[in-house]
Amino acid sequence: MSRKTGPKQALFEQLAQIAAALGSAARLELLDFLAQSERSVDDLAKLTGLSVANTSKHLQHLRRAGLVHGRREGLRVIYSMAGDDVMAAIMALRDLAESRLAEVDRIIASYLASKDDLEPVSSDELMARATEGLVTILDVRPPEEYAQEHLPGALNVPLGELESHIATLPRDREIVAYCRGPWCVLSFEAVQLLRTAGYQARRLEGGLPEWRHEGRPTASDH
Repeated sequence: MSRKTGPKQALFEQLAQIAAALGSAARLELLDFLAQSERSVDDLAKLTGLSVANTSKHLQHLRRAGLVHGRREGLRVIYSMAGDDVMAAIMALRDLAESRLAEVDRIIASYLASKDDLEPVSSDELMARATEGLVTILDVRPPEEYAQEHLPGALNVPLGELESHIATLPRDREIVAYCRGPWCVLSFEAVQLLRTAGYQARRLEGGLPEWRHEGRPTASDH
């Protein structure tokens, strides 16, 4: 006997299309990079280690599900996240994984939490302290991501350059480092390096996408 298909089943089919698009580690990683800034297929391929052909295939899958937009720029196709609701879905999926999957807890405890023995700074606390000039905000992402969008007043020193530029940072106030999100290791490693050099440092609880999602102000070099 064939399954009856009505409006409810048709809607679940559409929901399944979104779920299928998100059901890939590679596509979730692509969305994570697009949450920072728009990028070309070639750039995304380099960042993820995927072939250009596979990257393009994954992006087309995301595009069919309405999760990303693509625009032509000469011979290149530039992709961007389709909207803030996509970011909200990614955050909800991440929260669900943290609350339901023991392996996620194990990975976080082994590779992230073990790197940082201090409570991270909340966005509320950072806003208040930045307004009073009590902190230095440090963006340790690559320069192209910083140029697209960053926290107001943030200094950009990519993690790979931090050790050689560390002496230029002020020592008279705490440094709060941030990067791409709560699972991004860049800010954890930056805080470790800063503390080893004698700085008072903590990381922001989230990253730029979470800050933006909360409706907080951002700046851009464009």
